[in-house]
Amino acid sequence: MKSVFASVLAAVLLPSAALPSAVLAAGPQVVLPQGTVEGITQYTVDSFKGIPYAAPPVGALRWRAPQAPAPWQGVRVADRFAPDCMQVPVAWDDAPSTVKPAEDCLYLNVWRPAAPAKKLPVMVWIHGGGFVNGGTSPEIYDGAEFAKDGVVFVSINYRLGRFGFFAFPALSHEDADHGLLGDYAFMDQIAALKWVQANIAAFGGDPGNVTIFGESAGGASVHALLMAPDAKGLFARAIIQSGGGRSLLPPRDIRTDRPDAPSAETLGVNFARKNGIAGADAKALAALRALPADAVAGELNMATSGDQKDIYSGMIADGRLVRETPDRAYAAGRYTHVPVMVGANSADISNINAAGKDALFDRFGPLAAQARAAYDPSGDAPLEAVQYAVGMDGLMSEPARLTAATLSAQGGTTYEYRFGYTASGKRANAPFGAPHASELPFVFARVAQRYGEDATADDHAEARLMHAYWVNFAKTGNPNGAGLTDWPAYTRTNDVILIFTPDVKAVAGPDPWKARLDVTAANADRR
Repeated sequence: MKSVFASVLAAVLLPSAALPSAVLAAGPQVVLPQGTVEGITQYTVDSFKGIPYAAPPVGALRWRAPQAPAPWQGVRVADRFAPDCMQVPVAWDDAPSTVKPAEDCLYLNVWRPAAPAKKLPVMVWIHGGGFVNGGTSPEIYDGAEFAKDGVVFVSINYRLGRFGFFAFPALSHEDADHGLLGDYAFMDQIAALKWVQANIAAFGGDPGNVTIFGESAGGASVHALLMAPDAKGLFARAIIQSGGGRSLLPPRDIRTDRPDAPSAETLGVNFARKNGIAGADAKALAALRALPADAVAGELNMATSGDQKDIYSGMIADGRLVRETPDRAYAAGRYTHVPVMVGANSADISNINAAGKDALFDRFGPLAAQARAAYDPSGDAPLEAVQYAVGMDGLMSEPARLTAATLSAQGGTTYEYRFGYTASGKRANAPFGAPHASELPFVFARVAQRYGEDATADDHAEARLMHAYWVNFAKTGNPNGAGLTDWPAYTRTNDVILIFTPDVKAVAGPDPWKARLDVTAANADRR
């Protein structure tokens, strides 16, 4: 009796790491081809964190397509996040990492209902961060709420910055991966999706019912995966949040220099030279692979990427994974045909600073008068507000509509949304509407974790509303469900958009921004 009491007392007083294994109950276990993983159960959700989907991309595997992970013996405890991919954090990141980044980072995480049924819908999350920041560890990306609603949720890391996008003449000559060059971030995402196809059934998920979704760079990644032949068959539907949709990449070829755009290989040579590495041969490549990870990361992040155009390429037109822009691919039918949800926020990213309204509308050339009538009909709107709207529409709002319209014209099922709700405690700092990435706590139903005691009843209601549409779409390809405003599929004829309004409503109807987006589209088409 005394020994039993002592064991119970130890379980109450000692941290779990100090407890003997006989006292601790084993967590849920899943047997995979690589080995067995053991997760943890919290209330009604099992989670498995830090599962390798590829070998560490270090040493000779730096700037190689992801390789198969090594098997392990015994049980791998999967109770904490692996490192997010190597990066230089920014202080103002709304989704900060909770772990130290590292080059060894090709891991994923799985949440599922405890004691799951078989063939549950699967959602695979691709984080944003400008392809230079981000990861799966931020608290906002916890998949528990999706699991509570009957979804097997997966979040994936992928290489960032120069680890994720890099070209060099010796790499092209080596071509160890038979034409897979440059866009290592997308290679990682495809490898993770292949892992899901091979392994998710062991967690209770249905590999035939996988929804990929992402925001910002993650949304752009969804565009890339829709267009990449190597990703065909790896998912059944897609959600694009603030991912653009006209031009996905700069006019930067992997090896062809242009007057206004040096090739990615040239930028790789520039980067090598900056680090004291001369030449572009195998010896130079070996020296690049020997650089410390900190040196490769340099000072590159969301705040500085625009200042590193001479030594960082970003996304590369590699001719295989990335071949053309989404607008051209979709119009020609060169993409994976699946149901798609697409949208942006009411105060999404904008990139225009004009000296005045005349200079702003001069950007529209012969359409200047039409643009003025659409954006500033009374003539008394503040310049800051008008230029913000013009920039945002060009980057996000109009490309989202174009994506919905083009895929619909190809015979696909598409749904367009605009997120216009701002968290109660953030409204004073959001004069133009819902900022970029502000939908994330609502999609994930994580407003308490994001806003703490400032989260209001309205914030929680908005989360329940938005989260429900996302879950429904993942389950059936149709976001509609009981108790929700009907969201019709988009067509060019109806031009219907679902707007998440500032007063916790979802309103479906013709787009009130139609005149703005029409002139923005006409201006883009004339270039």
